[in-house]
Amino acid sequence: MSSPRHPKGLWVLFGTEMWERFNFYGMRTLLTLFIVNALMMSKEQSSLIYGGFLGLCYLTPMLGGFIADRFLGNRYCILLGGTLMAIGQLLLFFSASIFDSNLDLATTLLYIALGTIIFGNGFFKPNISSMVSSLYPKAEKNKLDTAFTIFYMGINLGAFLGQLICPLLGDITDAAGNRDIYAFKWGYLAASIAMVIGTITFFLLKDKYVITPEGRAIGGLPKDNVSSDYEEGESQKAVFSNTALTTTVLLFVALGLAFFYLLGQNVIYSIIYAAGISLARLILSDSSITKVERDRIWVIYIVSFFVIFFWAAFEQAGSSLTFIADNQTDRNFFGWDMPPSMVQIFNGIFVVAFAVPFSILWDKLRAKGKEPISPFKQAIGLLLIAVSYFIIAHNVKDLGNSGLLAVKWLILLYLIQTFGELCLSPIGLSLVGKLAPKRFSSLLYGVFFLSNASGYALAGTLGAILPPTSEQYIVAEKSNIDLKGILEGKVDPSGEQLYVLAKNKAAEINNDLAKENNIKFTDYFKDTTKQLSAEQFALIKEKKIITAKYPVFAGFTIHNLFEFFMVFVVLCGVASVLLFSLTPKLKQMMHGVN
Repeated sequence: MSSPRHPKGLWVLFGTEMWERFNFYGMRTLLTLFIVNALMMSKEQSSLIYGGFLGLCYLTPMLGGFIADRFLGNRYCILLGGTLMAIGQLLLFFSASIFDSNLDLATTLLYIALGTIIFGNGFFKPNISSMVSSLYPKAEKNKLDTAFTIFYMGINLGAFLGQLICPLLGDITDAAGNRDIYAFKWGYLAASIAMVIGTITFFLLKDKYVITPEGRAIGGLPKDNVSSDYEEGESQKAVFSNTALTTTVLLFVALGLAFFYLLGQNVIYSIIYAAGISLARLILSDSSITKVERDRIWVIYIVSFFVIFFWAAFEQAGSSLTFIADNQTDRNFFGWDMPPSMVQIFNGIFVVAFAVPFSILWDKLRAKGKEPISPFKQAIGLLLIAVSYFIIAHNVKDLGNSGLLAVKWLILLYLIQTFGELCLSPIGLSLVGKLAPKRFSSLLYGVFFLSNASGYALAGTLGAILPPTSEQYIVAEKSNIDLKGILEGKVDPSGEQLYVLAKNKAAEINNDLAKENNIKFTDYFKDTTKQLSAEQFALIKEKKIITAKYPVFAGFTIHNLFEFFMVFVVLCGVASVLLFSLTPKLKQMMHGVN
């Protein structure tokens, strides 16, 4: 008979993940603003860096899961990952400390820091989720939806703290609205300290509480696993032939080249998409997989595909929605002008407030025999995020080029998206825990996180199609530049006008062409006393080193915020309808698992 209480190890993992999410989400609130305002890059560049960073953060769990399953176990991978992430945040602190004196070194440190965090997250993320599943004996696997919802509350409690403290320390503006670009470093330092606390917490408490009901350590070295860790009749070791491994490598290379050359994706995004497909194929090539296991793995894959569209829309929080909060939102919140990076905090607040009610809801529906299966819950999540963007789209429709969106509409958007998140994300984590064969547990979490990676990569691509917002039109008007006319192709701008627009993030610079013509724009942007020559202005126009035009997605030109938000309504709405229609078939393929 199962106990109604959850094991104490859940709360240790809850606390460890809470501090890790403080570190991750706190840094995330500042990242694009830091890149644009301190490192002098464009919004498009920052969105692509942001999407690539998040995507790689959820690509490396594939590597971390594989190393844990085969060599180090969950525990050592979590400690390694936490240490790397703390170091990465410290490197961001140094980048934000020196950008004014050495911009090139600061930019290099940014990339090194993000790379360090990416690998740290890869070791940390799949292994702590896998350990939650391992806390529960086979007889109590039906409690995993509730357990992961509680665990998810820890994730978002950490996110709330990070999104509160890091902006308070790192995103500071004066009474006139001028940003203190030297304050970013303190937000990054706070994120680093949080990760140190989380890693130490896990190190000190793991041996006492993160154990099986029999007292054995969970997540130890794979060689120490015993037969009772596996389902009856389940193979204890994956069997990949040399042919399967070789084919997977070749498939990965071929797909990567196809995404890069044929579909026009950048290198990072091509790697993410190719890795997801090739890894999924590798797991299915295991000769020990039974028919039931294969069906259940296919359910994970199908659900993972639809999850991509959810995260592509949800993760606009750190890029396009932050820019909109910064530039086209009245952020007055009960008399307080909220920092733009802090508007994201409402997601964390709402998750903490509603995670337990959602957990209770699933428990009550389960007791009545009316609980929907996991894919149905996730389809609801997709529908809700489509609704949230539909509401915001209609509230920006009549703003024009200079109107401000009331912050209450962004708060409502985050409330509805939080409900969608609670229907999708913890349920997805639980679904993998219930369906994945033990020998593939961490690896399949890696595959599931690859769907997040693909969603984040798509989020970067979609964030980059954000059209100019009000502050860009206002700056152009002050400089007697008809930005709308230029964007519509009705006005032929001079090289000097294009330069002014690029400096204010309303036009894009082709860095390769700039280098070919010996123009280093950041030098001129930083030092207002340095002026481009008439010949350089002529080159800017003649060779199209700087261009100003509306963004285009899937053949459609995005003229305004209404059209921008409707992209997400269509993507998530269609994905939701398709997933709803597939749920009867997925229920059969789950073979009794709900």
